[in-house]
Formats: sequence, C-alpha cells, structure tokens
Amino acid sequence: MATLAAVLEIGSTGIRLNVAEILSGGRWQVLDRAAQPVTLGRDVFTSGELSRESIQECLTVLQNYRELLAGWNIDPGNIHVIATSALRVARNRDVFIDRVRQVTGFNLSIIEGIEENRLMYMAVRFALQHDLPLFWRANSMIIEIGGGSTEIMLLRRGQMVAAHSLKIGTIIIDQHSRYGIGAGAYYERYLIENIKNTSGLLNAEMDLAHVRTLVAAGSDARLAAEQAGRELNQNCRIIERARFIEFAEKIRNYSIEDCVQKFGISYADAEWLIPGILVLKLFLENTGAANMAVPLVTIRDGYLIDLASEVDSGFQEEFFTQIIASAVSLGRKFHFDESHSLHVAKQCMIIFDALAEEHGMNRRHRLMLETAAILHDIGTYVKASGHQKHSQYIVINSEIFGVHHDELNIIANVIRYHRGDAPSQSDIEYITLQREERTLVLKMASILRVADALDRGHSQRIKEITVERRSETFVIHVDKVYDLSLESMSLDEKGGMFQDVFGYKVILS
Repeated sequence: MATLAAVLEIGSTGIRLNVAEILSGGRWQVLDRAAQPVTLGRDVFTSGELSRESIQECLTVLQNYRELLAGWNIDPGNIHVIATSALRVARNRDVFIDRVRQVTGFNLSIIEGIEENRLMYMAVRFALQHDLPLFWRANSMIIEIGGGSTEIMLLRRGQMVAAHSLKIGTIIIDQHSRYGIGAGAYYERYLIENIKNTSGLLNAEMDLAHVRTLVAAGSDARLAAEQAGRELNQNCRIIERARFIEFAEKIRNYSIEDCVQKFGISYADAEWLIPGILVLKLFLENTGAANMAVPLVTIRDGYLIDLASEVDSGFQEEFFTQIIASAVSLGRKFHFDESHSLHVAKQCMIIFDALAEEHGMNRRHRLMLETAAILHDIGTYVKASGHQKHSQYIVINSEIFGVHHDELNIIANVIRYHRGDAPSQSDIEYITLQREERTLVLKMASILRVADALDRGHSQRIKEITVERRSETFVIHVDKVYDLSLESMSLDEKGGMFQDVFGYKVILS
C-alpha cells in the first residue's frame, strides 16, 4: 500500500520541500517539489544566531508549506522537517525549534553532519546505480558543498574509508572574502589555504591522487553539469575534468547579476555559485579523477530512500557493511590489532544472537556492538596501560560513517567498560547517559568482555564457538580440544558483569 510522505529541509540558503509516494519493495517517487530562499546562513555565520527577521521569514515560508501539504492530506506523522548546518551552530536554535512547533505544528529535527553524509550517500548510491562501475571498484570521493559546511566521503573500491563534515561553506567563504581586497582573488587565496590543509588530512586516510571518481552533489555542481556535462542516466550527469575546469575559469569573474542573466537562476542561488564552483575545482585538482559525476539528487531524496528502505532489509544490510568498513578504517588509522579485533567482533555476534530473547536488543544495537568490538583496543596506539579510556576518547572524538553522535557515545562507553572496573556513579560520561542507554552499555559491554576474554592472547586459538544456555550457566563450546587455562582465567576476571546483567555464569567447554 502506498503512503504519502513529505520531507522539508531548512538549509543555510533556503527551505526546500519534497512530497513523495512511498511504495512497496523499497520504491518511491517524488510527486511535488518546492523551494524558497531564506537568509539563515548569513545571519548565523555572521552573528552566531538567527535574527528576528530571519525567524519570521522562515515561519512565513513554513506556514505556506503547511497549507500546501494540507492539500495533499498527508498524515502529520509522515511530515519530516529537518535542518542542517545553520541551525546546528545557531545559539538560539532551541528558541527557533519551539517557535516552529508553536506556529506550524512541525516537529523540527536538526541533523548532524555525519547524518548528512549518510543521507547523501544513500541518494548518490541510488543515482549512480551500476552505470558508473569505476565508482565501485576504484578509489572515489563524494563531496557536497553547502552554505555552512562541506560534506566529504572517501571510498576505497566501494567501501567507506572516512566521512567528514568540514566547516567550509559558500556563505562562510563569502563572509571571509568581505575582509579581502578583490573578491575573486581572495576567494582563491582563502580556499587554496583551507583546502590544502584539508587535503593533507584526507591524504592521511587515502591518497587523493589515487581518487579516480569525484562525485559532486549540490546545486552548484548540478548547474555546472547542465552547462558542461552529459547524461549518464536520468538521475546523474558526467562532466569531463577539463570541461569542468574550463567552466570554472570562465565564470570565476562573473558578477552575481551575470550569473542570474546567463544561467537563468535566482539571485539567492547566484550569490553562492562562484565560491561553490571554485571549491569543487580545487578539490578536483587535488585528485586524479578524469571525470566528475553529478547526481541529480539531494539529501531530501536520501531521506525518502531511507523511509522506503525501512522495508528493504537487503539495502539496510548493504548500508551496515559501509558502517563497519568505516570503523575498520578508523582502526587502521591508529594501527589496531585487526585480526584480534575482527575475531572478537565475530565472537560477539555469536553471543549476541544466542541471547536474543534475554537482551531484547535490535539489529541496530547489534551493529553498535560490532563497531565497539572492532575498536575496543584502538587506544593502545596512545598507551597500553588503561587503553580502554584512551579508546573511549578516540572514538567519541572521531567520525564513523552512518553513526549518530548519541550512538557513538554509547559505543565509546561500551569500549570504556570492556575491561577494568564496572561503571560507577563517579563516571561522568556514563551517568550522563539516559537510563535506557546505560542499560544498553551494560549489556553490550558484558558481551564484549566475554568475547575479548576468549582471545586473551590475541592469537585467535579458538577459531569457532557454539553456545548453550542452561538454567544458570552459559556454556561456550570450542571447536577443538585446547588448553583453555588462559581463557578460563580471563573469563573468571571479566565474566562477572555478564553474570550480573544476564544471570548466567560463563563456562568454557
């Protein structure tokens, strides 16, 4: 049965709407689109907060959209209102969220940069399909330039390496340029310095010179694709490297009025076009990409895909593999013991699945536990002694593709308690979690402790296990006869939390 849904995005430069029909089998189709320019970004990135005028402007636009949506008769529960970088950093965002709710009835959610990455990846994946095989078998970069931030993802042979949300946006660039002499020249000087530094950080994760495909999302890239590209499929266009650079050079000294006249775009879109194109040009020149792919999609499309894919388990599982790939990449960055960490993660999954009736956790929690298991020893890069605390610090201050900040906080706490003392009331990072989150930490950490104990020597001696639940014991059967004295001793040390949480004493057999 089809369901009508709407996604409203409050961005730095405009408020945009997609109305769509969610069909069975993970399918969807857009029925209507609308967009209105707003000046949120200029306010926030200049003064740090939204002005009364901008708030009123947004409320007026949202009220108009509410009337439009009333004509579609969409259930209020299927109207999704999201906001991006401008609202993330606005000091008075809570006041704005409350005003939106009181005036329009919309419940506004502010999404993190890493969530923007996730939604854009889903949209890009949909747009490319299998029409750009080089994207899946070689190194690639996905980039989206917004008013207040630039979202970047790096992939190696289709597997996620890293995802970042950078504070480089067209409005921020424009604000900096106002302090320089000669806007066009200052754009380039400012951008070259910033992108040089950014590229240095990205090169530590993947050599940008080996990037063979650059995927550029956003309105600026789409305009360039219309002017200088060719069609790949109905949802994506391709621009040759030389043609894009030629286009960028041609428009670099255009005025805003020139852009409006030559490209038939609004003044609001024209205002940010040139800095956006220059950012893309500089990133392109740092890569070895021969072409730029431009998907004709937005994060609103990504959100709709996410809604549709809730019933598409195959898509979700493929997406989860990208999260795990990102976690492994983070581990490699800190030279973790990959064989041990992946082995512990595998054992965690066996124990998790065997306890499904007891722990009551879902598929997303399973993924979080697997991520924690992969990264539990990452802190040994800093110091082996007390490495669980170093691991917690590294993880909470890192970005893992597809993992929200709240989830990352839970994962970091699970890692913190994979060894050493159990949580106490003096542990600030733990007690500030919600009660349900603390319960999750205890359940996951107790499983991770047991799995880690089974590879005490980091040698993966125990290759395969099966488990058996008895009345008061949780018996772990190993695949062959080993001297299990070391592992049994480790379980005696680390199995206490498992017994406290699940009521089973762990026994090796």
